[in-house]
Amino acid sequence: MIYQSDALSVARLDGDFAELRFDLAGESVNKFNQATVADLTAALDALEAEQGLRGLLVTSGKPVFIVGADITEFTELFGAGADDIAGFTGVNNANFNRLQALPFPTVVAINGYAMGGGLEVCLACDFRVMASAARVGLPETKLGILPGWGGTVRLPRIIGVDEAVTWITTGAEQRADAALKAGAVDAVVEADALRDAALRMLADAADGRLDYAGRRAAKAGPLPMNDTEAMMAFFTMKAMVGQQAGKNYPAPMKVVEVIEEARGMGLEDALAVEARGFAELATTPQAAALVGIFLGDQYLSKQAKGWEKQADKNIERAAVLGAGIMGGGIAYQSAYKGIPIKMKDIAQEGLDLGLSEAGKLLSKRVARGRMTPEKMGEVLSSIDPMLSYDGFDQVDIVVEAVVENPKVKHAVLAETEKQITEDTILASNTSTISITYLAEALERPQNFCGMHFFNPVHAMPLVEVIRGEKSSDAAIARTVAYANRMGKKAVVVKDCPGFLVNRVLFPYFDGFSKLLRDGADFQAVDKVMEKWGWPMGPAYLMDVVGIDTGVHAAGVMAEGFPDRMKLDFKTATEVMFENDRLGQKNGKGFYDYVPDKRGKPKKTPSETAYELIAPVCGERREFERDDIIARMMLPMATELARCLEENIVGSAAEADMALVYGIGFPPFRGGVFRWLDTVGLPWLAEQSEKFADLGKTYELTEGMKAKLAAGETYY
Repeated sequence: MIYQSDALSVARLDGDFAELRFDLAGESVNKFNQATVADLTAALDALEAEQGLRGLLVTSGKPVFIVGADITEFTELFGAGADDIAGFTGVNNANFNRLQALPFPTVVAINGYAMGGGLEVCLACDFRVMASAARVGLPETKLGILPGWGGTVRLPRIIGVDEAVTWITTGAEQRADAALKAGAVDAVVEADALRDAALRMLADAADGRLDYAGRRAAKAGPLPMNDTEAMMAFFTMKAMVGQQAGKNYPAPMKVVEVIEEARGMGLEDALAVEARGFAELATTPQAAALVGIFLGDQYLSKQAKGWEKQADKNIERAAVLGAGIMGGGIAYQSAYKGIPIKMKDIAQEGLDLGLSEAGKLLSKRVARGRMTPEKMGEVLSSIDPMLSYDGFDQVDIVVEAVVENPKVKHAVLAETEKQITEDTILASNTSTISITYLAEALERPQNFCGMHFFNPVHAMPLVEVIRGEKSSDAAIARTVAYANRMGKKAVVVKDCPGFLVNRVLFPYFDGFSKLLRDGADFQAVDKVMEKWGWPMGPAYLMDVVGIDTGVHAAGVMAEGFPDRMKLDFKTATEVMFENDRLGQKNGKGFYDYVPDKRGKPKKTPSETAYELIAPVCGERREFERDDIIARMMLPMATELARCLEENIVGSAAEADMALVYGIGFPPFRGGVFRWLDTVGLPWLAEQSEKFADLGKTYELTEGMKAKLAAGETYY
């Protein structure tokens, strides 16, 4: 053994070769934490001192190669200065440069995932052999940063600038065939042949049959582009990346700028340009927010897996009641993820609609090459449409997704309970109705909970699992386990009007209603909130949600929280509803909707909408952008704080992720609580005082006041 540590080892092989093997003790995956970086430095010391070596094989002792840097260590960087950040990137850059400069060839065998720093160490090797099922990529821009260990320098010199910019700015995973076609790897083999293939390539390089010195020169030199080529290429790339990334995500554009600035440089100078770009991005609020999103997602998954481990029974067969768009979406998602499902409705038309919805979604996958027609048939056949309860005594969970009417739900749930076993879980896909109230119709309320999907089911990641007063841990655990198997992000919340997401969304809509009452133009409000980062402004969002749905839910919220959500004026949304302007569903709401060439509803301004709402709106006037943002966001922030203080949701991270996954809160802001940490509670207190006359939703909660007094933050 040449070198041994908890993170990696170097052993001598036959033929005067050595093997550098990454195998981080106590972890299921390899990652570049500070200990691994230090151990790699020591391993390179040992390799350089070892006599008689002809080549180095780099491998992983885990099912994946290296997933990248340890993201948990990133959070320390955001408050650091440029020197500290340079130290973070500098040590491993020196390691990779030494690896690239070893006096013998290097070949890496890539299994599983080689992401971020995991791919960057591969790029420092002379040759790359990849298992057919492996994936590679540089996802750093998704975290608001850029590759910091040579990715922006070596990848363009290996696969060309255009391809490298696409890889890095999108952060997408690349399959083995795509990596081979691009020239990022030199061979693709089946996993069981990976080691032997890499060793053969190493022998060929050591014996002079493969030119590794030429490869090193290309990676260490300038990009092979003249000034005219570079000017045209980078102009085009900046236009494309700028349009796709937008102004709220600076990392992709910085990638292009870094590659352009370093194009005529050698390795060391180019790495210095990359390091400056990395440091610049690492200190942005976007990087802190996006890394927070990554860590929040991991925390969410950990919580959901913890619930799943408590499940005393697996969910192998499911059923859904109500076969409309929602029921069809639930049936599709369950069947697509391998859980057969019965889809019951009271009318054949409903079943036809549900099957049509599932069929359309599956056909799209086939058309995009993501599914074979045979697999589509298999998935569709696992959806069993029915007008009766036949076989309901053999399912493990039933999700009720009928009309949002308490009396109808009571009747359907009570009837269904008689058709299932005493052990079957019954869940309601209600968006607003109390789970505790719905449970009153049941003989076994302990087996009942909420399972609130968001529309469209296939596209929206979040599922709220709602605990009623009598819901058992077993019911919650099995329901979360089912959500996990469906590929959803489950957040467990306590029962209250609107649960978590709708409870905080409707104060936001109330802020919108008050702006219109006071003379704001709804199109102007939409533009401000979309520029702030929301995927759609409040008027457009209400049209998409459905104005009838919005009015109903607003009534539930007003009844549940009359002190702050009962409005004393008629809203523009209510006027829309009274005039049968229901939004996208009937082609007219705040905007008019006409299908485009692809059949998707395209919004256009509506003079009719302005005329209808004029009697309930003040004289039109302009509002300051910052005032619109504050008036929209304060009610959402204070209500979310109440939910945390009342233990409706377990943590700030779960609350933030629920809004990101449930209603598209801007990821680059990290969630409401991370945004509050960024702008500061003193700013929030100023805005609260400024808009105190707008009502209780603009008042800081007691918990907020306590944090403000103590100088505390949510994270």
